[in-house]
Amino acid sequence: MTGFRGVRLLVLAAAFWAVAASATAAGVDLFGERRPVTTESSLQQGIELYQAGRSEEALGLLRGFVVRNYNSPQLPTAYLYLGRIFFDQGRPDEALLYLERIPAAQRTQELTLLEGAALVHTGEAERGLSLLQQVAPDGLPSRDRALFYGAMAEAKGRQGRPLESLALLHQGLLSTAAPEAEKLLAQAHGLVQGQLSDAELAEAAFMFRGTPIGADVNLKLAEQALAGGDRQRAQQLADEAVRSNAAFPYRAEAASLLDRSSGSSYLQRAVGVLLPLSGRYATFGQLVRRGMELALEIHNQSAPAVQLLFRDSGAEPEDSAREVAELANGQRVMAIAGPLTGGAAAAAATRAQQERVPLLTLSQRDGLPETGPYVFRNSLTNLQQVQTLVRYAVGEKGLRRFAILFPENKLGYEFAELFSREVEAFGGRVVAREGYAEKATDFRRQVRLLKGENPDAPEKEAKPGQAPARPEAPFDALFIPDYADQVGLVAPQLAFYGLDKLPLLGINGWNSPDLLRVAGRYVEGAVFADGFFLASSNPVVREFVALYTAKYGEEPSILEAQGFDAAGILLSVLDRPEVRSREDLLQALTQLRDYPGVTGTTGFNGQGECEKGLFLLQVQNGEFRQIN
Repeated sequence: MTGFRGVRLLVLAAAFWAVAASATAAGVDLFGERRPVTTESSLQQGIELYQAGRSEEALGLLRGFVVRNYNSPQLPTAYLYLGRIFFDQGRPDEALLYLERIPAAQRTQELTLLEGAALVHTGEAERGLSLLQQVAPDGLPSRDRALFYGAMAEAKGRQGRPLESLALLHQGLLSTAAPEAEKLLAQAHGLVQGQLSDAELAEAAFMFRGTPIGADVNLKLAEQALAGGDRQRAQQLADEAVRSNAAFPYRAEAASLLDRSSGSSYLQRAVGVLLPLSGRYATFGQLVRRGMELALEIHNQSAPAVQLLFRDSGAEPEDSAREVAELANGQRVMAIAGPLTGGAAAAAATRAQQERVPLLTLSQRDGLPETGPYVFRNSLTNLQQVQTLVRYAVGEKGLRRFAILFPENKLGYEFAELFSREVEAFGGRVVAREGYAEKATDFRRQVRLLKGENPDAPEKEAKPGQAPARPEAPFDALFIPDYADQVGLVAPQLAFYGLDKLPLLGINGWNSPDLLRVAGRYVEGAVFADGFFLASSNPVVREFVALYTAKYGEEPSILEAQGFDAAGILLSVLDRPEVRSREDLLQALTQLRDYPGVTGTTGFNGQGECEKGLFLLQVQNGEFRQIN
């Protein structure tokens, strides 16, 4: 043990006892709930928290386990995860303090890999390399495989053998996927930028031709050629880098260099559009396309022309990913709009992030903007609807107690959870919640349970000529996240059980003439949120409806409206004089606020999710009226 490590061990020991002194009888599980931590469970909870990405919380539990269980046969497992956490945090010395305490008889491939990688990071390349060479990477999970190749490459680099480093990183790229692959590419980029001689760069360009590393090498050679005044060679090399079919993360830099060396813009004044133009969702795709083409027609009448290049998002997610690459590199578009469906959107988002081309998706699939900074969403989401409703009910009307009557399907459960959370965040309470079968036609039992009544008790007899006496509902409003046809069956039964005066709250699925036709007076006064209202008094909406109806001979739905807005947002951003590259466009989208769309004023939060002012609609005298 080195002197440095001895000191660090004393520090860690002190930290252990501090943890022990402050250890409580409770921990926080993966869902944020506090639960008792026993000796037996703290290790497992620590591992689960680490695997969920909550390293700091895992660190506290695992340290506590080590302090309290110094004779436990499970100590090597705790040491291994503590070593992993410190390694992940860029603290290889502290990682080694734990890893080196694991007995030789209990060594595993995982331990050898971590110890070897940590040694390389501390500068002990020879010792680290000798350990890493004992590891068989093919049997490792993707993350550890990337760690293996990255550490091996770093060791070779420290030995002054950068071409071998690049070869190892190339091997790693062949057997890993994002996000590990991105880290390996970043490591290769560092080598290409700073550690290769001119002769080595030339050799690397030959060795790795057609790969992401080869494209990166061409970019470096192009930079050198331009700096040396050879614009023709710079242009040729930059063009090769830009047109590479590989997932090359520095394509934007290559395009910029190509612009400088050729004196013209590489990117077209064009936007790619991915929509379902064939198959079961083709009708929806065509409606969105109509809205986009109307937006383009209006734009090109008064601004420099832009092209919309439509492509079919296809039947498989891989189809949309391939189209993203072709639009980004073959058609050289500034940005891409779409896709509409979840699977296609997820694949397109991943590829758009790799290609660094801004993507404005129209899908409601969870987690799309979280794919990366190049991915934005312009679509009505369930959370937006709930937030608009709760702001109205709690903030404006002062209601505090709510009940939820929901269909027992994915939509119903999601809305029920979102509504409960939002009500609580606004200081209200959900006091009752009942679900019903998706195709149910009788809701008496659920309604009586909501009111706190015995659903099996016999109905009280009503006096002749009078309605049965009903106790007052223990809540101020009822939320029903279902579609118009089903709400039409529920509403009359609510009235029968004395809830006819209770405010009803709904979702955009209520925005249908069927609701008025089937439920009639039973939904009078009901309120719901939607992303588009055909009869809105908003002049922007009125103009859109008039233009669309004149062009296509029928009224638009929310699909055409969303297409109109998605195209309008991208076209408006493209018109800004400062937007000359995809990065400029990305920045402009990030800063967009209060875009006057027909689906509500629109901006984007820091994660790329749209923030909209939705339409709040109420049933008044048998018609839908906008009340905001």
